[in-house]
Amino acid sequence: MINQAVDLTNCDREPIHIPGLIQPHGVLLVCCEPNLNIIQVSSNTFELLGQHPQELLGKPLLNLLAPKQVNAICQCLSEDFEHVNPLNISIKCQNKTLRFDGIVHRWNGMIILELEPLRARQKANFFEFYQRVKGTITKIQKAPTLLSMCEVVVKEVRKLTGFDRVMVYQFDEEGAGRVIAEDHADALTPYLGLHYPPTDIPKQAKQLYTLNWLRLIPDSTYQSVALVPALNPDNNSPTDLSLSVLRSVSPLHLEYLNNMGVGASMSISLIRDQKLWGLIACHHLKSRYVPYTVRTICEFVGQVMSIELVTKENHEDLDYKMALKSLSSKFVESLSQSKSFLDGLVQLDSSLLDLVGATGAVVCAGEQIISIGNTPPIGELLALRDWIKTQIQHNLFQTRSLSKVYPAAETFKAVASGLLALEISKVNQNYILWFRAEVIQTVNWGGNPNKPVEITKDGEVRLSPRKSFELWQETVQGCSSAWKPCEIEIVTELRSLIVGIILSQADEMAKINLELERSNTELDAFAYVASHDLKEPLRGIHNYSNFLMEDYADVLHSSGIAKLQTLVRLTQRMEDLINSLLHYSRLGRTELLRQSTNLNDLVRQVIDTFKISQPQQVIEFRLPRPLPTIGCDRTQVSELFTNLISNAIKYNDKIEKWVEIGFIESENENSKESLYTFYVRDNGIGIPHQHLERVFQIFKRLHAQDEYGGGTGAGLTIVQKIVERHGGKIWIKSTPDEGSTFYFTLSAEKL
Repeated sequence: MINQAVDLTNCDREPIHIPGLIQPHGVLLVCCEPNLNIIQVSSNTFELLGQHPQELLGKPLLNLLAPKQVNAICQCLSEDFEHVNPLNISIKCQNKTLRFDGIVHRWNGMIILELEPLRARQKANFFEFYQRVKGTITKIQKAPTLLSMCEVVVKEVRKLTGFDRVMVYQFDEEGAGRVIAEDHADALTPYLGLHYPPTDIPKQAKQLYTLNWLRLIPDSTYQSVALVPALNPDNNSPTDLSLSVLRSVSPLHLEYLNNMGVGASMSISLIRDQKLWGLIACHHLKSRYVPYTVRTICEFVGQVMSIELVTKENHEDLDYKMALKSLSSKFVESLSQSKSFLDGLVQLDSSLLDLVGATGAVVCAGEQIISIGNTPPIGELLALRDWIKTQIQHNLFQTRSLSKVYPAAETFKAVASGLLALEISKVNQNYILWFRAEVIQTVNWGGNPNKPVEITKDGEVRLSPRKSFELWQETVQGCSSAWKPCEIEIVTELRSLIVGIILSQADEMAKINLELERSNTELDAFAYVASHDLKEPLRGIHNYSNFLMEDYADVLHSSGIAKLQTLVRLTQRMEDLINSLLHYSRLGRTELLRQSTNLNDLVRQVIDTFKISQPQQVIEFRLPRPLPTIGCDRTQVSELFTNLISNAIKYNDKIEKWVEIGFIESENENSKESLYTFYVRDNGIGIPHQHLERVFQIFKRLHAQDEYGGGTGAGLTIVQKIVERHGGKIWIKSTPDEGSTFYFTLSAEKL
């Protein structure tokens, strides 16, 4: 045995699969292939077999068993041991025949043979097995609900085994257990409805329960039997007894049983989806041995019940599950008709809560967060979202006690003790968070679940198993009702549907982009034609009109010359329109050359240019404070300010004209960085409210062609394009006869 002091501080690390010990009600032999030489035996061979360990070690198994029995074992080596155990083993000892149930299995290249003495001469056969189990299986299958099935099982197993108490013990997501069904002797205190902490059955014990369907302890006061030699001579390490039926259990577990007043116990595993769902736990006040044949029946009952668990749980809350499916269909319909993930979910509003029975929900799309129902404050949500990113596994995270894993949640546990988080896209930071309010409840424990401290005679402080299992009540706070498996399932399905819709929309967007690319190619071809083929005849018309006026001035009448002059003006205007259109189309396809740009210097250069080009204009240029330095395309932003300032000067009939260029600074709540809203304000003619949006349409003028200095009407359209290319937006506030203010953002970080 591995000599290591074990208490509740390290029981989760106790190597219970390699104890080097077995229970004394049988014998264990370790043999190596191919000759089945015995290399390890339990030290109780003389008591049960009549031969000392040293007489067996190093000898072939043939020295102990008859050739027929050894051949039967050899034949088993090529089969599934589950179907051949137990073997009928007989051994001659001092003129009498000893009979055993032989249980054989292969593990880590070793053959392990365990022999349990037959307590009575009874030969099990298939017909007897069938008769004993038929009625039980029928009752299990006919049980209408999960709970009624559990109630059937405890009665039937108690009838089969004769134990004083049989319980169905179900684990929750945290590993704690609860007795959900029980059948017991009349004199015993019922345990039905009691909870037990995760430490009662450590993790590695739960792992072994998934490997072994049944574990029997006939006498909880047994003295364990050591293997001889202590280490396997083949690999000089402890023999792994994970699949052994005789393996000695943890001393802590025996102490636990003794404290509980249990003289014998048997546990049958209940496994759902390859995970330990619970146990059929059997207790007896005195020692009690269960023959292997009866154990086989009980194991079969546990396997059938495990299969039925899926069916029974699927029928639980069937109406609720159907309602969830209906809601999920509405989600799909809404999302498929929405332009964005966020819009589709928000439109559903309360349905988003009903989908999982939540009291609040939050939809995160990048930096945008929208709350529905009762949720934590927005400041808390941002930090919670960032924490959840590190906790998500397989696109999902759930807890019914958020404050236990995320201490900051203690301040808002009243509205968000339960959390179910779904990750739609890590790259785009798309998440859905559902919250459940705190439900304060009273939990009945089988004894105080807190680890008690005891002081040994030597003064050593030691954590030991509980000694009291009487009803102990605890008021539990900071927890919500648990998320049901069907709710988790519907959320998982919802993600697949959302991703499918997003991919479909992405595919559609790819087609649109392909079409846009083709259109851009055609636009480039048009731009070439416009800049060359259309301009050439225009120049010809313009030039020949001038030639006619020069060469035939003495022949043409004044009305003819006037018409030629009009023709020259029209060709010039058409060329201006073509140039503006070309400039606008190229602007959208030219790559931005962002660089650190001092807007204060840039605007002053624009103003100086105006003063030089229009010396006759008397204009007051106002800059309330120096403009900031940002990252932008210097050329395009210079054109932006030029067009806005030019319009401010052009559309102004006041004697004293002024133009103000400034900015408003605010703070980004998420990044704590400065955000700028720039403006160009004037005291000009203003714009009527009904025309505020129209001014951004290309070639749209609100005045006659010759009024206010003319122009093509493309200036503000180009301004809008420059702003949009910088990730910003532009809007106007204007009062007729008082002036206009053009506001715009550039989404450029401060450098």
